[in-house]
Amino acid sequence: MSLIVQPQQQQQQQQQQQQQKQNNAIVTTNNNKNQIILGTERTSKLSSPIIQLVGHKASVNTCKFNTYGTALASGSSDNEIFLWNVYGECINYGVLKGHKHSVLELHWSNDSTQIYSCSADKTIGIWDAVEGMSLIKRIKEHNSIINSCCSSRRGSPLVASASDDGTSRIFDIRSKSSIHSFKHKGPVTAVCFSDSSDQLITGSVDNNIRVWDIRTETVSMTLTGHTDTITSLSFSPSSDSNNFNVNNSILLSNSMDGTLRMWDLKPFSVNNNRSLGGFQGAHHNFEQSLLKCSWSADGQRVSSGSADGLVYIWDTESHKVLYKLPGHQGTVMEVAFHPNEPIIASCSEDKTIYIGEITKQ
Repeated sequence: MSLIVQPQQQQQQQQQQQQQKQNNAIVTTNNNKNQIILGTERTSKLSSPIIQLVGHKASVNTCKFNTYGTALASGSSDNEIFLWNVYGECINYGVLKGHKHSVLELHWSNDSTQIYSCSADKTIGIWDAVEGMSLIKRIKEHNSIINSCCSSRRGSPLVASASDDGTSRIFDIRSKSSIHSFKHKGPVTAVCFSDSSDQLITGSVDNNIRVWDIRTETVSMTLTGHTDTITSLSFSPSSDSNNFNVNNSILLSNSMDGTLRMWDLKPFSVNNNRSLGGFQGAHHNFEQSLLKCSWSADGQRVSSGSADGLVYIWDTESHKVLYKLPGHQGTVMEVAFHPNEPIIASCSEDKTIYIGEITKQ
């Protein structure tokens, strides 16, 4: 049994049940009734080893912890973004409304005061995530669905986008229009910045990954190897993290071919094709969902959602599966790592989110 958290307006009705569930041992089952029982040893400051967040009225497509790990944002096909406390009662403390179609991806700003989101309504939303909890700015420049967005880690406050209109664009949120545009021959399905934000990486339905020099708006390298559409891209953790073993020049990609791959993007690589191997296990299906991939803060683990309803986590050195976690009753769209503790969050087409502990590295 897992602790279940309702939106804020339902908290009073569920408070007594939640308190009882906090004291229970955590047992969750998959569709085959196989039990997974977590041990009594706790590894985080969560109020319960597993917490289920419910309230979205449609598929939850994306979720991210803020920089401090104190809040979680989730975006859904119900067009809304929910803000959740991570610790304590994990209440839903805010709802951001303004998108007119599904929220497909979101990111926190570096200082966690704003949220950037992209939507099937062809717009990017810039949101106040602290005081007004409202839409600050809506960017309307694409003429089709925006599949992916990403914020820069350093420098000017930049947001990149990837759209079905065949372009990827970079916006300075202080400007009225895009400052860079990168044209493709087909829909662009994934985007991310390099660690230093001097390169933009895009994935497309042509199965290729392109690394763009932002200054010249030209392709500096093309990464080939995937045999189906790229669904997500994620750059390795920043080198200014507390872990000095982090290699901040590795790209992680997810594809509908059923594999995740790592790529060496150092300027001078001894590996001609730049491939650092792959991860297998996660599933894609006929729904062709854009399943996300992500890194742990120390760079030692990577994760992916999966069409079989499981959460997959791999060791980056051995490439072995560390976890195949059940619980969701639909495709897992994204798995996010907590920035400071051994905690993950997963969101699914089943309209729910799980926050749970994993073992320490």
